[in-house]
Amino acid sequence: MWRRTGVLLGVMLWMTQGWALCPVWSPARAEQEIAQLNAQLRQWNEAYWQQGASEVSDGVYDQLSARLAQWQRCFTSATHSDLTSPAISGTVNHPVAHTGVRKLADKQALVQWMAGKQDLWIQPKVDGVAVTLVYRHGKLAQAISRGNGLKGEDWTEKVRQIPSIPQTTSGALADAVLQGELFLLREGHIQKQMGGMNARSKVAGAMMRRDSPALLRDLSVFIWAWPDGPATLQQRMRLLTAAGFPWSARYSLPVSRVDQVETQRARWFASALPFVTDGIVVRTAAEPAGGRWLPGQADWVVAWKYLPTAQVAEVRAITFTVGRSGKIAVVAQLEPLQLDDKQVRRVNVGSVGRWQTLDIAPGDQVQVSLAGQGIPRIDSVVWRSTQRSKPLPPPPRFNALTCFYATPGCEEQFISRLVWLSSAQVLDIKGMGEEGWRMLHRAHHFEHLFSWLALSREMLQSTPGFTGKRGQQLWHQFNMVRTRPFKRWVKAFSPPLPQAALNSLDADSWAQLVARDESRWQTLPGVGAGRAGKLAAWFHDTGVVRLAQWLGEQGIGGFSRR
Repeated sequence: MWRRTGVLLGVMLWMTQGWALCPVWSPARAEQEIAQLNAQLRQWNEAYWQQGASEVSDGVYDQLSARLAQWQRCFTSATHSDLTSPAISGTVNHPVAHTGVRKLADKQALVQWMAGKQDLWIQPKVDGVAVTLVYRHGKLAQAISRGNGLKGEDWTEKVRQIPSIPQTTSGALADAVLQGELFLLREGHIQKQMGGMNARSKVAGAMMRRDSPALLRDLSVFIWAWPDGPATLQQRMRLLTAAGFPWSARYSLPVSRVDQVETQRARWFASALPFVTDGIVVRTAAEPAGGRWLPGQADWVVAWKYLPTAQVAEVRAITFTVGRSGKIAVVAQLEPLQLDDKQVRRVNVGSVGRWQTLDIAPGDQVQVSLAGQGIPRIDSVVWRSTQRSKPLPPPPRFNALTCFYATPGCEEQFISRLVWLSSAQVLDIKGMGEEGWRMLHRAHHFEHLFSWLALSREMLQSTPGFTGKRGQQLWHQFNMVRTRPFKRWVKAFSPPLPQAALNSLDADSWAQLVARDESRWQTLPGVGAGRAGKLAAWFHDTGVVRLAQWLGEQGIGGFSRR
């Protein structure tokens, strides 16, 4: 379907994503925010429709349109849909109106729609731009953009330059009106992995530019309607294929149950296809006469879209964390959003430098997607609030030698060190994460990084937030870690030592590590002169030495004096 459907689509997206809370703004600020976002959407619209240029992705445009609609609801008790609707300048009448496709919110809505209907078919919802092809006396006579569904632009000359679209037809197609989707041909496009790639905008740009871009050679058309064509869908697909329109026959499957639709939807989402898709379409084979078609009035075809691979969310707050090595990381607290099977509320922005480069403040709208292994990330700031106030980051006073002890101002790095030492690759204390360590620290007021070793079974079982059973299990685990290999205990300190160097280290006692000078540290892989100096200083640091001595007193192997 055509892009830039304005606030109507935006409202639908808002309803599905739960953007229900209104900003806490004064009337003056609300007016300013609404006016500025509206002006930006107008600018993007004009660039898209007049120059064929897409300054933002379709998803960003649609979701910001939804945001504007919600703000208008909150502060004006109305949604002014005319503010961002595209300027339709088409003057060519469609022989048969484009109805559009009603989008269903979920599986249950599809169950209700399918009830009582027969001869149903599923097709991919190809992501491109809609077009009418008119054949008269066996020749392509007209190609018309969708426009407002009743009138559109004359695209005939452009379509004649697309090699994959037949210029001549015969038989039942000699005088026919076809409706379909112009799309960008892709080789092995996997929607789940690759997303939309802005393919729709590229197609629209190619069709609206005044010159004849080379991209026209890479376009094709998926015919999804033959108004007043043969009675059965099988007949229509057979004749379309013979005439040079193969895609609908290749990608149309009969369905009778919603679970079939759901399975095929998931399969197409994860399969290699020759086009970008944004969902599936379910349709009845039977259609009314073309003369009865009207925009927005089709009850014989519906769409079930995929969740966007990237979504727009509002930044609610900016916070800072200190990692175990002392590095300061910036975290954006977001309004809750759903990405794939994950609900996302916070995203690690990265370093203070990256945060300052992205220039993110509370109230901004950011695009969020899932990176490798399903980790949420901020791709960009798509809209900045008119009133912006950014918090000051902590001073850069933390490093690899700070916060082994629970001194004032050290809690974040101290907790990060505890989370690290309990991880599977270090001491492997199962079931202990950040919240667990915070509860223990609050209850027992740790002095240093290894104070938990001195906790008794009774102390653990009486910890607020811990059941007696969990306290017993934790006491058992704390005793078990005493027997972990020496190198794992060294790793628990987080020295500035590469993993490869630690693996090749031939020492089995702390005294041997302390005895190494810079030249001996440099013999290890990944350790140059600069790192060797840091290691020598690190192992002689007073705080580190005291901790090592304490572990020796606790009987941890490799730390006792010989």
